[in-house]
Amino acid sequence: MVGRGKAGARARLLCAAATGLLWCLPALAQQTDPLDPGELDPSAPLDPLPDLGVDWPVLDQSPVTAETPAVPSPTQDDGSASLRYDVAVEGLDSLADADKLLTDFRTQSQLEADRRRTANAAQIERRSNGDAELLAELLRSQGYYDAAVEPRIERAGQSLRVVVAAEPGERYEFAGVSLPGLEGAGTEAGALRQTFVIRAGDPVVAADVIAAGTALKVALGEQGFALAEVGEQDIEIDHEARRATLTLPVRPGPQARFGTIRVAGRPAFSPRHVQTIARFRTGDTFQRSKVDDLRRALIATGLVASAEVQVIPAADWQTVDLAVRLEPAPPRTIAGELGYGTGEGLRAEASWQHRNFITPEGAITLRGIAGTQEQLAAVQFRRNNFARRDQVLNVQASASHQDRDAYEAKTLLLAGNIERQSNIIWQKKWTYSLGAEVLATRERGAFDLSGIKDTRDFLLTAFPVSLGYDSSDDLLDPTTGFRLSGRLSPEISAHGGQFAYGRLQVDASTYQPLGQSVVVAGRVRFGTIVNADTFSIAPTRRFYAGGGGSVRGYGYQQLGPRDSDGDPTGGRSLAEFGLEGRVRLKAFGGNFGLVPFLDGGVLSNRKLPRLSELQFGAGLGLRYYSSFGPIRIDVGTPLNPRSGDGRVAVVVSLGQAF
Repeated sequence: MVGRGKAGARARLLCAAATGLLWCLPALAQQTDPLDPGELDPSAPLDPLPDLGVDWPVLDQSPVTAETPAVPSPTQDDGSASLRYDVAVEGLDSLADADKLLTDFRTQSQLEADRRRTANAAQIERRSNGDAELLAELLRSQGYYDAAVEPRIERAGQSLRVVVAAEPGERYEFAGVSLPGLEGAGTEAGALRQTFVIRAGDPVVAADVIAAGTALKVALGEQGFALAEVGEQDIEIDHEARRATLTLPVRPGPQARFGTIRVAGRPAFSPRHVQTIARFRTGDTFQRSKVDDLRRALIATGLVASAEVQVIPAADWQTVDLAVRLEPAPPRTIAGELGYGTGEGLRAEASWQHRNFITPEGAITLRGIAGTQEQLAAVQFRRNNFARRDQVLNVQASASHQDRDAYEAKTLLLAGNIERQSNIIWQKKWTYSLGAEVLATRERGAFDLSGIKDTRDFLLTAFPVSLGYDSSDDLLDPTTGFRLSGRLSPEISAHGGQFAYGRLQVDASTYQPLGQSVVVAGRVRFGTIVNADTFSIAPTRRFYAGGGGSVRGYGYQQLGPRDSDGDPTGGRSLAEFGLEGRVRLKAFGGNFGLVPFLDGGVLSNRKLPRLSELQFGAGLGLRYYSSFGPIRIDVGTPLNPRSGDGRVAVVVSLGQAF
């Protein structure tokens, strides 16, 4: 930014990063004093007096009046008295942006940074002078170019009170704003001008001007101007009129379209596969955000450590090609997990994966589980970005043994499906899956109303399909919108004859913000099995309820009918609901939250459940909002428990409950 007075003096906009914040100020045309105290560390000890080899005396230059007692002089032999102080800022109350100024000041203040430590009078004075200059710079960055700031030190009982007093003066405003060259964007010029939000009459705030220039450059890239250039902003300041004019030259260049993709480096992704990952096609209007998205998606494959995408204009400048250079990431992973859960007992899991076993992105995974209630050996082939972006082909074979309260099952499984996924890089409105499964399973459980356990063999074939719609704003921590999904699994069972039945489940959830820190969330679930009763199908194919993803307060799979031993038998129909308030606390930096919740559910052997038989659970959850999503701890208790139900159930997991 350049300042220009009537006499023709010019000053450039200086920007500096301090304590993570960007602030900008005009540098005056005169030479900077090399001994400017604003350039010194206010807490650094002074050097000894030249040639004398003795310490500097501690000076108190604050005026002493009857109303303002003198700062105590040091009494210790080394010339330093231990003093404590508080900090106050005056003169900002009338400003519209006072809160932001105070926040920026306190974040960068040396007085605030060292307030809990004692200091001598000279150190406090140096810090106060440095903070006065800091506040003056912050005021100038907000358009108060005539601001004056003076510090003073007062006695407050046994400690001191450091006051940084400001007189902001009148705020400068823009008298005119021009973007020469933008008319070269043709019909898009008007819309592009709207993205540069600085207008005549707006205050001269440096950060706002920089942000507006960035927004304009982004908008040019989104409208196809791949080679657009935004020049250096020039501001002329009239100090007498307290007004300024802004000029920002723009060279849009031609509106371009995507051309071909070239690939170099490793892994050996072909241009065709990279084009599959891209969210654009040859001939589409250029959008810079789609180039950035391609770079992120390539890294998200897990096979790319870094991806460089260079825009190369064709001879006519109407088309831009993309030169993609890839650096490989390690393709193999060994992972392990050890844990304990009330519903799963002790559990150890290990896996080995090669993510590019079959090029491109054909991953092979060997997985094993050893636990008190589950053992498994499995091999899975997974091809990501199969035929289109985020479409996955899965093929799996496994042998497993599960020993739950509800059943014991020894199962051989062969399954495959194609699914369309949603992820953090690209959260999709519509997702789906379509697959087939073949199971040979020997299961022990209840097969009649007597509840006496028996063991039976089943050969099952299933064709599960699912469809989901998601209008929420976040995958792991939604605050607005809704989700709706359905799953249908036609199945054929060969046990004592062959018969077919269908399993249907529908889930819906909604999220409504109440202010900035409270979200009310609710969900419902309905499931039913048609053309079969509960005891004619394998126990592992029945519905179950209870636990962290169901009705909290009850143990895993503990809701619903039970056998003669008091173990759950599963059911034919299911209905559930959940309601919770997600309250984000302002304390601790806003990283924690509390979630009171109420859940209810019923599991029945009938075709449709009876809502009069609902069982309820309630409790309180704690959330820690990490950089990768909320970590939840929910503690619940059943409100109308049956005999054998626990009094408290605890759930720990990643992401919200729904």
